[in-house]
Amino acid sequence: MAKGRHTRLYGRKWSTFTLVFSVLFMLSLVLLMLLALGIVSLPVSSDDSTPNDLSSFRRRIVERGGDGLGKRREQWTEVLSWEPRAFIYHNFLSKEECEYLISIAEPHMAKSTVVDSKTGRSKDSRVRTSSGMFLRRGRDKIVRDIEKRIADFTFIPTEHGEGLQVLHYEVGQKYDAHFDYFLDEFNTKNGGQRVATLLMYLSDVEEGGETVFPSAKGNFSSLPYWNELSDCAKQGLAVKPKMGDALLFWSMRPDATLDPSSLHGGCPVIKGNKWSSTKWMHLEEYGV
Repeated sequence: MAKGRHTRLYGRKWSTFTLVFSVLFMLSLVLLMLLALGIVSLPVSSDDSTPNDLSSFRRRIVERGGDGLGKRREQWTEVLSWEPRAFIYHNFLSKEECEYLISIAEPHMAKSTVVDSKTGRSKDSRVRTSSGMFLRRGRDKIVRDIEKRIADFTFIPTEHGEGLQVLHYEVGQKYDAHFDYFLDEFNTKNGGQRVATLLMYLSDVEEGGETVFPSAKGNFSSLPYWNELSDCAKQGLAVKPKMGDALLFWSMRPDATLDPSSLHGGCPVIKGNKWSSTKWMHLEEYGV
């Protein structure tokens, strides 16, 4: 009797195993058929470039958004550098949005200033020769749409950002290399340290006006537009202004330490005009 019971139990286990195996086998056949017909595909990554190899930028397609003014062209992001962490979001703004920001800022432009690290107040400086003005955060629907888009891209809440600063550079005007983070306690009282910067280009520039990171690490001569850069821009990793594009770079590392490789400057405009808009984002909520 015991032997018969053991045989029946063994037979049941074998039947269960056979059933499971048959189901898995059939599912495998179905999957192979779907792959052969091209109905489904397996994810394949061909990105074998090293972090600082800029010979081939990594491309990420971004879904088109329905928010904002005008229609944006195809959007995608590129990893520009890991030291500093820098990314380009192509066609972040539409042509109409760029023109709108310029139109509301132009009547109020004044000589740009820098922040005094001792007093926290603005002061004139020869290192910055552009003109500019600030737009109040949430000023109108178009500005709010842009600020929400910035928050979605950076994962930093809108409330942590300063108001948009619109800047205008004429021929010969520039901004020498500097850090966006603060080295004093006064300027970090509101919102804490600056974490990241989003620089949006509102116009094309015929020649010059690049954003350059002189302390960045990488093979810069491999950039596809290297021969088009000004002498100033060839002193480091450079980005050519293009209407609608946005440059995101981080002033702090993931471990919350300040990143000295985020040193950056605006090269002199050689020909044409340069319009841009900057959003500085803080570690904590920034009061306006």
